[in-house]
Amino acid sequence: MNPRRVRQFALPVIAAAAALALAACSATASGAADAGGATPPSGSYPVTLDNCGFETQVEAPPERVVTIKSSTTEMLLALGLGDRIVGSAFLDGPVPDSLETVPAVEEPFATEAPGSEATLELEPDLVYAGWESNLTAETAGDRETLAKLGVATYVSPAACKEDGYMPDPLTFDTVFAEIEEVGSLFAADDAAAALVEEQRAALDAIEPDDRGLTALWWSSGDDTPYVGAGIGAPQMIMDAAGLTNVSADVHDTWTSLGWENVVEADPDVLVLVDAAWNPADAKIETLESNPATREMTAVKEGRYVVVPFPATEAGVRNVDAVASVVDQLADLDL
Repeated sequence: MNPRRVRQFALPVIAAAAALALAACSATASGAADAGGATPPSGSYPVTLDNCGFETQVEAPPERVVTIKSSTTEMLLALGLGDRIVGSAFLDGPVPDSLETVPAVEEPFATEAPGSEATLELEPDLVYAGWESNLTAETAGDRETLAKLGVATYVSPAACKEDGYMPDPLTFDTVFAEIEEVGSLFAADDAAAALVEEQRAALDAIEPDDRGLTALWWSSGDDTPYVGAGIGAPQMIMDAAGLTNVSADVHDTWTSLGWENVVEADPDVLVLVDAAWNPADAKIETLESNPATREMTAVKEGRYVVVPFPATEAGVRNVDAVASVVDQLADLDL
């Protein structure tokens, strides 16, 4: 088995931006922000947003928030709003050391999508979800029912699936627009602006790999790999890092790809998502033990790039993911 294995990577963008955000949280209230990132002048509450086709309204800055998924939890932490989190659930991995965490995040109340009863017991005034599927009758509660109970809901715009709302493709402008929109909900406009400015500067400072390398992004799955397709976060990160996605022609965020297609594509590099339920080391073992995949160029040469799962969904860790991918590519023997 090739000795190259999972590496931890620093998160300088989040660390610097979080410091700016904490210093800026005295911002005034704001109106709604659209998916393109244009934020109306700050004004007064209520704030009303068209969120994935659902009208979200908050009467005042939310004080008791339930976050579902790492992307939403880390968004609030990066904006210096961790003290508003009364419960977190369905976290995809540990919070990076650069973010100051809170007890509600250190001890999530659910390891998967929470049920409505457990969610409502926390008496939230807002549920901030990473996926639309986190807000259904079978999970934390459908949005209309929660609204009738006085609980506002907000879904990461990058996860919207309806026509006209699903990013096509996802871009960093979309990610930064979410930061600004969340800032408008919490009267943290200045903190959001500081975070976006820091992340834009960090992204602009990254020099993409210029060798024209092809890559496959393997997210999960064993019998049939689930890989990054052409319009989601994996494509956005690979584009920014200078990689050509061998599955870019699939018009979706992620897609299933048979092993025979993976072998035929024979990418120069394999980007492996490191998740607790499907770690990168296990992926490497699969690749190197399978008679077909072990003959792939990237496998024989140990050309693996590892990205932690929480950095693979739209959020505050995407810029650092690009920087890490570029650094790891530079270390490969090509």
